[in-house]
Amino acid sequence: MNFMDKVVIVTGASSGIGAAVAVKFAKEGATVAVVGRNQRKLTEVVKKCEENGGKAQAIMADVATEAGVVKIVHIVINNFRRIDVLVNNAGMGRFESILSQNAMKAFDQVMAVNLRGAVHLTHLAAPHLIESHGTIINISSIASMGVLSPRNFAYCASKAALDHFTRSVALELASNGVRINTINPGPVKTNFMDGLISDAKEREKSWETIKQRTALGRISEADEIADFVLYLASDRAKSITGSSFVIDNGLLLKG
Repeated sequence: MNFMDKVVIVTGASSGIGAAVAVKFAKEGATVAVVGRNQRKLTEVVKKCEENGGKAQAIMADVATEAGVVKIVHIVINNFRRIDVLVNNAGMGRFESILSQNAMKAFDQVMAVNLRGAVHLTHLAAPHLIESHGTIINISSIASMGVLSPRNFAYCASKAALDHFTRSVALELASNGVRINTINPGPVKTNFMDGLISDAKEREKSWETIKQRTALGRISEADEIADFVLYLASDRAKSITGSSFVIDNGLLLKG
């Protein structure tokens, strides 16, 4: 796959899946806008992109805010004049009971990042993607398809909504030559769990429990998800739009 002269935006790119996606696009010759909220980590990802032969620019921005999303598109268009690929990867999770006094606060926080950020960025990037006949890949989750743990209503709802948003926009933009798909990962070995479980020993115990729940007895690495992102962004996937792809090592098969 060759993304020479292509401009790619990756949100949530300071670590995990987003960082892996950014580096892989850079390896294939793309110019990558690396978006996140941690300047130090973003700088490290930009360095890795450049070491792998690509160009990259760090953009400090919060996709949950109006100003943050406007900033992303403004910088990319001002510096690179085009957008070819948008990867809406930024996401967060928060366990909260529907009975909790903080239930609505948790819901609003998760929705602002996982859904509104992706919708808003798609809204602003779409005219540029129409010009380039580009593509959008939304990183969703198997949580959109099954409730795997209690007190996770906000995250599950946000990802289910993201899946259906993807299908709706795919139908609307197909006639403009823009494709949009989702990837629905199961557990991926990243630092995402750090924000959910603060104790390191408990985290490791949780990873082991999750591994045992998968049919293949393993947990995906971020690079595996990144490989599929690049496939969907490439001309090899030119007939694919409005689709969701589960990458979960068979976790949903076992339930």
